Amino acid sequence: MEVKIDENSGYCFGVEFAIQMAEDEMVDSQLYCLGDIVHNSMEVKRLNKKGLQIIDREELKNLKDAKVLIRAHGEPPETYQMALENNIELIDASCPVVLKLQNRVKLAHDKMNRVDGQIVIYGKPGHAEVIGLTGQTNNKAIVVMEDEDLDMIDFSKPVTLFSQTTKSTKGFYRIRDMMEARAKATNSSIEELDFTANDSICRQVSNREPQLQVFSQSVDVIIFVSGKKSSNGKALYGVCKQQNDRSYFVENKDEVNLDWFSADDKVGICGATSTPMWLMKEVAEHIENSFSETVSVH
Repeated sequence: MEVKIDENSGYCFGVEFAIQMAEDEMVDSQLYCLGDIVHNSMEVKRLNKKGLQIIDREELKNLKDAKVLIRAHGEPPETYQMALENNIELIDASCPVVLKLQNRVKLAHDKMNRVDGQIVIYGKPGHAEVIGLTGQTNNKAIVVMEDEDLDMIDFSKPVTLFSQTTKSTKGFYRIRDMMEARAKATNSSIEELDFTANDSICRQVSNREPQLQVFSQSVDVIIFVSGKKSSNGKALYGVCKQQNDRSYFVENKDEVNLDWFSADDKVGICGATSTPMWLMKEVAEHIENSFSETVSVH
């Protein structure tokens, strides 16, 4: 058996930056985090043992004179306002890519307001990043993910589309094409459509799709390690499964089923942008130890 870890998997720079900031701050003081710092329960538990306390928005309202980390997903404007009112020091670890997108959404919303248009965001309703993005539009943005969600859009009015940064590129362009077709059908008498689509998917995320396609084809079995809450994890696992039918999604080593393997398999370990390298190594070591007599490690 040969076991290898995909060198392109693991944290994106935004998540890595947020976790480093959290660890640095916890050296000197108590630190709260608004929501899970990363969509990976194993990493959340590790940081909790170091003193990172997860709170939700309701708990934030009652918190005063404290230090709170804003994770890579970003936050809506009301979070910053609440922090001012409650004398909360914010440690802002919002990903630069997300912050730039928030600014673009806000500017587009102001423009759409002037022409009675709509902002549409392709993303997961209720996802932390999406909450931050819709907050830039006074929560007027329409969030779409499934085909039927397009019924919420008035295609007779101007539309500007953005995407959550961690969504699938293929999924975004599929939704864009459907929206464009609906807009053309509704406005068949208009020569120039007022429909703008912005591919705002993070390239560090989207580039992993072709890399994973190649990696998935190079091995017999794929073990995809990710938190079950991770949107990016679901999307990238789908890429693996499409290329290699023997692809399995696990959150940790305890979910690995040894019946998935033959003694002479080439096994590939990979993960989401929210999957720590230490966790993928732990899974790899578990498989190696289980087949120790037949394993060669790469």
